[in-house]
Amino acid sequence: MCDLGVTLEDGPLEPRLDQLRAELAGRGLEFRPHFWLSEEWFCPDGVPGVAIPFYLAHPRLARLEEKQTLEVEGGTPEWFLKILRHEAGHAIENAFHLRQRRRRQSLFGRSSVPYPRFYLPRPYSRSFVVHLDGYYAQSHPDEDFAETFAVWLTPGYPWPERYAGWPALRKLEYVDALMRELAGVTPPVQTRRTVDPLSRIPKTLRAHYREKRRLYGLDRRKAYDEDLLRLFTAPPGDRDRPSAAAFLSRNRPELRRRVARATGEYQYTIDRLLRSIIVRCRQLGLRLSRSEEETRLDFALKLTFYTMELLATGRHRVPL
Repeated sequence: MCDLGVTLEDGPLEPRLDQLRAELAGRGLEFRPHFWLSEEWFCPDGVPGVAIPFYLAHPRLARLEEKQTLEVEGGTPEWFLKILRHEAGHAIENAFHLRQRRRRQSLFGRSSVPYPRFYLPRPYSRSFVVHLDGYYAQSHPDEDFAETFAVWLTPGYPWPERYAGWPALRKLEYVDALMRELAGVTPPVQTRRTVDPLSRIPKTLRAHYREKRRLYGLDRRKAYDEDLLRLFTAPPGDRDRPSAAAFLSRNRPELRRRVARATGEYQYTIDRLLRSIIVRCRQLGLRLSRSEEETRLDFALKLTFYTMELLATGRHRVPL
């Protein structure tokens, strides 16, 4: 990985980094995080900066990421900025020692709470903002603060109306008051230290993706291919038939509800699995081979089986 030779300077990401800087300046904040490339998105403890995954620095690496993991986290400008605002929330906490404030601790919890390896989202909770996928604010007090900051920072987002009546509104109001207090203040932590920069990672790409697929259960998702190829037809199938991805996307709400009733599981858990299957159908170019009604029934049975398998193995939990 250290031999990839990609950098942030003068690359495709620089305009997006400039946008974040402009958003912070627009709020009157003196704080400006620094950035570097690494394996994944993260903000190290005590560092007012953000690591950005290497695969976003070059289109070929982004294509490799999608092939290996079925998606490119932060691969669109909108998605990139959503994650960047979140990571900036961690970085500004480091820059101003915000985790030590009593009000911050009483609203969000203590940073000393151990990070879980997995967490189980509560999709209907109103105590947390909803910003990144996976109800990420629910995973840890630090993530709760970072998600709340990201919602607050998003230009033009009407958070007072969107979260009216939610307990999460108190957190947003606190962040709003806190950032007004910090406007124009020079951060006491000025280090430009980096952690695990890409230039010092000797791991091979093969090893990197082997570990990543194991963590996220991606090898098991590709094992669905055999079932999908039985349910649908692969190229050179009839091009006049509807694509499997479009069919499943169109029937997604009904499939989600049907399997939720059959298994007792949250629709959110089922939807995460369904999304990965839709992506896989699109990658394989699959199309319907039978009537829509017959396919809908057979796929609902398969999705029910997959969901029960996830519950039995614990893979329905979201990895951190």
